[in-house]
Amino acid sequence: MKFVPYKYQEYAIQYLTEHKEAMMLLSMGLGKTVISLSAIQKLMFDRFEVSKVLVIAPLRVCAAVWPEERVKWDGLDFLKMSVVIGTAKQREAALRSAADVYVINRENINWLVDYLERQHISWPFDMLVIDELSSFKNHRSMRWRALKKVRPNIKRVVGLTGTPASNGLMDLWAETYLIDSGKRLGRFISRYREAYFKPADMNPYTGVVFSYVPRLGAEEAIYNRISDISVSMKSVDYLDMPECVMVNHPVDMDEYDMELYEEMKKELVVKLGDDIIDAANAAVLSGKLLQMANGAIYNDSKEMRVIHDKKLEMLSDLIEQANGQSVLVAYWFQHDHQRILDYLTANYLTKEGYKPRDIKTDKDIADWNAGKIQVGLISPASAGHGLNLQRGGHILIWFSLVWSLELYQQTNARLWRQGQKEVVTIHHILTRNTVDEDVLKALEHKDITQQNLISAVKARLK
Repeated sequence: MKFVPYKYQEYAIQYLTEHKEAMMLLSMGLGKTVISLSAIQKLMFDRFEVSKVLVIAPLRVCAAVWPEERVKWDGLDFLKMSVVIGTAKQREAALRSAADVYVINRENINWLVDYLERQHISWPFDMLVIDELSSFKNHRSMRWRALKKVRPNIKRVVGLTGTPASNGLMDLWAETYLIDSGKRLGRFISRYREAYFKPADMNPYTGVVFSYVPRLGAEEAIYNRISDISVSMKSVDYLDMPECVMVNHPVDMDEYDMELYEEMKKELVVKLGDDIIDAANAAVLSGKLLQMANGAIYNDSKEMRVIHDKKLEMLSDLIEQANGQSVLVAYWFQHDHQRILDYLTANYLTKEGYKPRDIKTDKDIADWNAGKIQVGLISPASAGHGLNLQRGGHILIWFSLVWSLELYQQTNARLWRQGQKEVVTIHHILTRNTVDEDVLKALEHKDITQQNLISAVKARLK
């Protein structure tokens, strides 16, 4: 197929060829892979500025999206590509093969750096493309430290993401550092934090700070600092996107169950039958409360203890209201998955052709898009990248919410994307007066911050 770029894609390709350091904040569906490959082709064979490229991406994207995009378009298919995944021997063989572009999953970056050092091989890649830059927001992670170590050896770096500040502006320091080696936001996270943030929650006795908020004017200052290497594009501005409707469905726990919830919230411990379930700290407590809001909780032996079925009842009602249309259900905890599967199977056992099914394999994806799956079960942890599900349905139900804005938006984008022919409806099942409401508010707040960032560096096409 001949690649005829849209105007916005031409702009993005030109931007990448002219900027040695670039953050491309591209929404789902804008073609970030073909944009990147086109820029690589120009830099490598027209301008002779690049000789070998390393692409870091999520595993599924490594195995499918980048190789498929390369062979899909005339003019890009002659790029030699080696996919560095699999066993250690398979990865070593892929590295030894002659190629222009090497694609590796992010979990193996530390292995790659160590391997090259052990073999006394100089860093061979003069260009780096980080697909989903937001997965490098943690400056303490091994993958981030490994890239920081080799960053001085890389001439050109491109970061691709649609969610640059999924958990707030603090994330930007680590992401930007890998692009510009600390030139814009500073070389140390502590100084970045001191310059742009102030403590929000603090232990008054120890001085330990639990969270920070931006100082007055900090957001605009940060955006200005990175604006010369950043360009953003939103799908709704450039693509014929379908309408997306968000609907909240509150449910109420029974009085006794709510008392258990409040006991856990206040005392960090609750008794369920013979089990004493406790939370060691605030982070653990948040997870426990989310589980209780969903209707079950794990004891210390990782055994499920059921509390209520209110969300399952609402889920069943929403599926009934879909009137035979395919529905995608997002869950987070494994006991959510098991309870959804058991409840729906039991309630619909006599209905012809009904069977809830996980969307995991290529066969599952193909069957979903062919309309063969009435209820698909999907985890945001595995649904964030590389799944095109828009042809199989337009209804998504969040049984359990997640704190991560990135996972939330990426999961929504499985259905709300170019090629979707119907209005997309995203349902949130929320247990009233619980942490569910706090999570949804947090997601909305984070999105406001992120949209401010994206708007500040938005591409101005001529």
